[in-house]
Amino acid sequence: MANYAVTLINGDGTGPELAAVARRCVDAALAAAGGGRIDWRVCEAGVDIMPTAGTPLPQETIDSVGATVATLKAPITTPIGTGFRSVNVALRQMFELYACVRPCKSYPGVRSLYRDIDLVLVRENTEDLYAGVEFEQGKPATLELIDTINRLAAEKKIKSARETTGVSIKPISIENTRRIVKYAFEYARANGRKKVTYVHKANIMKYTDGLFKSVAEEVAKGYLDIEHEERLVDNMCMQLVQKPELYDVIVLPNLYGDIVSDLCAGLVGGLGVAPGANIGAKGAIFEATHGSAPKYKGLNKVNPTAIVLSGMLMLRHLGETAAAAKLENAVAAVIAEGKNVTYDLKPNRDDPTAVGTREMGEAIIQRLA
Repeated sequence: MANYAVTLINGDGTGPELAAVARRCVDAALAAAGGGRIDWRVCEAGVDIMPTAGTPLPQETIDSVGATVATLKAPITTPIGTGFRSVNVALRQMFELYACVRPCKSYPGVRSLYRDIDLVLVRENTEDLYAGVEFEQGKPATLELIDTINRLAAEKKIKSARETTGVSIKPISIENTRRIVKYAFEYARANGRKKVTYVHKANIMKYTDGLFKSVAEEVAKGYLDIEHEERLVDNMCMQLVQKPELYDVIVLPNLYGDIVSDLCAGLVGGLGVAPGANIGAKGAIFEATHGSAPKYKGLNKVNPTAIVLSGMLMLRHLGETAAAAKLENAVAAVIAEGKNVTYDLKPNRDDPTAVGTREMGEAIIQRLA
């Protein structure tokens, strides 16, 4: 029987409540399948520990992520506009977790306008605008950069006033594009998927998205057993709303991947049922795609489905496929029954029979047993 050292990051807001439920569900799935055992290394990160730790990402947490075979991370707050850099982005870049994998799958019982959705979004995780290469409005370096861009360009590219303009840089490279598109095709092949769609805006951004498109086309030539096609990102959004059944695995640059994955989560009922994985040569971090919902902190109210399904993805990654299948089936059964589910999974969100985070977790564990 295998033992796995796994980091569990509690997160902030509702994160600790969700982490506790996910841990118990993963352990129960392994026990039900006669699988291995997890040695959980519990760590902290996020805004809640800032007053005592002085940082949202302590060194001991970083060390644990690097020393264990996988990490299950509860949601962490990312300040908008100001504040510390995203812990999520920092971990992805620190451990070169270049592939963000977000399955979006319909589960009967979840309210949605769509049925039978089964998409997988593969998002490049290390570059593009999400790399955070930014220059703040009014700073000397920003003024110098704008002057340089306008001097080197054939025509003035930045037409707004240099003193009032902030700038973000969008790096797209051959090697990182090749790596993520290859990952998408390999994922499709390994999981019996039939088609890969690569998404870009090359008609406008010819030297960045155009590079992504050309490299994707070159990689696709090595996978003659997998159908492939391209889509402009704006058209892709429309296509997903109109006829999502035509798509399978979708691979995108970082920013488009972040946006389109939320669109796909909307097709299946929302971020509450959307798990995620961040995979790279130096590790793997599994996390719900939603935020930490601090207004619900300590209320035992939020839906644990996304983080429990992220635990399911972690089990697959560890090779515990039987336990992963049992856990997904248990989650699906509890949602379909509709009895022991949180308020957002009830037909009427004010339904007094809605249960809490822990109680839904217990129902999943009972299904496993």
